[in-house]
Amino acid sequence: MKLVRLLPVAMLAFAFAACAGETSVQANSTHVDVAAVVEAGAVAPANGITSSGQPDEAALQVFADSGYSAVIDMRGPAEDRGMENEQATVEALGLDYIAFPIASGAEINFDTAKELDVLLQGIDGPVLIHCGSGNRVGAMLALRYSLNGASDDDALEHGRDAGLTRLEPLVKERLGE
Repeated sequence: MKLVRLLPVAMLAFAFAACAGETSVQANSTHVDVAAVVEAGAVAPANGITSSGQPDEAALQVFADSGYSAVIDMRGPAEDRGMENEQATVEALGLDYIAFPIASGAEINFDTAKELDVLLQGIDGPVLIHCGSGNRVGAMLALRYSLNGASDDDALEHGRDAGLTRLEPLVKERLGE
């Protein structure tokens, strides 16, 4: 008899939990769409890392509100970020800003992936890594995944999940080295 009375309460709790989950972008893959993050108002990382294209101030606010601790910017210093000063914006939100520019294909290599790996291991909390589209981030995360023992196929899949697109031939070349 008590179980029958508790069933509606359990169903209501489940419904609320399901609705609550819809208000956040869950990064099932590492890469997220910045507009979707802003629309949802919350984001959760996949394995502590989220990849995206260039975030705006509203997206950075959502990442800060969602408990992220750092933003790694892979854009080169001359690239337009659509805001006055990304570093100042990020730091004003209480996040660490780390410039890690990948300005050419020559920088997409295992040495740079090792540097990224060391950097990521030293950050406590979720991290947003971005470039213009997520392509460079995906390339670097694929190589990092390979460094950590993944097969070439798994590394490429991980890279695609993180935003790898037109740099895939270069990543395949690096994986074959």
